[in-house]
Amino acid sequence: MLESLAPPVTIGVDVGGTKVLAGVIDADGSIRRTARRSTPGRRVPPELVERAIAEAVVEAAGGVPIAAVGVAAAGFVDRDGSRVMFAPHLPWQGEDVRVRLQKRIAAPVILDNDANAAAWAEYRYGAARGAGSAIIVTMGTGIGGAIVLGGRLWRGRNGMAGEFGHMQVVPDGQRCECGGQGCWEQYSSGNALVRVARSRMGVEPSVLEDLCSGQPDLLNGPMVTEAAEGGDLVARAAFADVGDWLGVGLANLVAAFDPDRIVIGGGVSAAGDRLLEPARRALVRSLVGAGHREVPDVVRAAFGPEAGMVGAADLARLHGARETIGWRWRPRTRRLLAEAGEPTTGSRARARRRAARGTDRRR
Repeated sequence: MLESLAPPVTIGVDVGGTKVLAGVIDADGSIRRTARRSTPGRRVPPELVERAIAEAVVEAAGGVPIAAVGVAAAGFVDRDGSRVMFAPHLPWQGEDVRVRLQKRIAAPVILDNDANAAAWAEYRYGAARGAGSAIIVTMGTGIGGAIVLGGRLWRGRNGMAGEFGHMQVVPDGQRCECGGQGCWEQYSSGNALVRVARSRMGVEPSVLEDLCSGQPDLLNGPMVTEAAEGGDLVARAAFADVGDWLGVGLANLVAAFDPDRIVIGGGVSAAGDRLLEPARRALVRSLVGAGHREVPDVVRAAFGPEAGMVGAADLARLHGARETIGWRWRPRTRRLLAEAGEPTTGSRARARRRAARGTDRRR
């Protein structure tokens, strides 16, 4: 009975290749409670993934009414925030995920790319708070990212901005899973870190051989991080190499966007200054005119794996504010929506309104 009287909650969901993480997120960005499900995989019907999302949302809500749900998806989300066009580790290809989830959950749903959602969490509550513009780079298996310019998320024409990992930094270089060659993430990522460390095993003395039981194929990023923290020279050299390449790529981004701040997130960022110090040095060395300009700070992200969930919930809360006032937007709400990169006028805004009311007959 008491639960039914509780105020509605806003829920954020992060959907990755291995897990679905849902959480009740308060207006200050704090996480009240969470629920988790395993991702069924990429070679299954999309409905199985959507069922896992809905189950995690219901469990996280705990019987309390749901005001809105924000979903951060590891894939390409279209500019209208309706469909996942492609997801390398999920079965969505052009699927109208937002509408289908709204039917399952019976609450308003917003959909965005996971890197955009994570960037929004950092901008609103984390390491990019107070910055007018920021570049957020996420380093995991590969490299993802997002852009905040003038206090607004920049999604690009197709909603796919921020795919920094596939900038070419070495012509005819390492072959990438995307089909290209010489992509940045082949030189600065979790996979790159392991590859560099593995290449030096057996050549120089290292505890890495003990950590992976003498089987280089079993070596992983956390092992390299552990060894580096313990003073292993091979592991530290691998971080220096990957950090150097990180700074080279960041110099390209700074030359293009000239941001106030650069935030590095993702699992590899757990190494902290062991990764960031060589990146800062390489940034200054590689950036054109570095001696005649203010070089942006390079800082570690404040949020860990929960960033996408927190950011998605906040974006959903902004949509909820818009609907609550009947689309006659107050100046503050219009400003917050603009900061989130959401349309407030024109055909895209009208399409959003029709979809939220359930009156979009074009689909």
